[in-house]
Amino acid sequence: MMNSSKIENDLISEIHLEPIHAKIFLLVTCYGKMSSETIGHKLKIPFDEAKKASEDLISLGAFIDISETEFEAMHPRFTAVNMYRRMCDRENVEFKRNKIVDNLGAILEKPYNDARTK
Repeated sequence: MMNSSKIENDLISEIHLEPIHAKIFLLVTCYGKMSSETIGHKLKIPFDEAKKASEDLISLGAFIDISETEFEAMHPRFTAVNMYRRMCDRENVEFKRNKIVDNLGAILEKPYNDARTK
């Protein structure tokens, strides 16, 4: 069983995501593509906040936009490393292997696949 608050903390500490980005990333990764309305409803945040944070996740390397309002996560093994690489670029830190980041992708792979093979 995955510990989502630990994963959330790892996303914040290792990839430097904002807490709202970590929550939305986990939600969409583990439950499949969804609209900003659905994200807002599930996390009890305003629609415009959900939309803005989801759009941020596209530029952070986590999401692809399906339409104006629908967002989907890419495969977590790819996404975790991709987000980490972009963070290193932004913060001018040397990109090197990060076991915690690699582990995030591995942990999220099963819920990601389960949500997409209903």
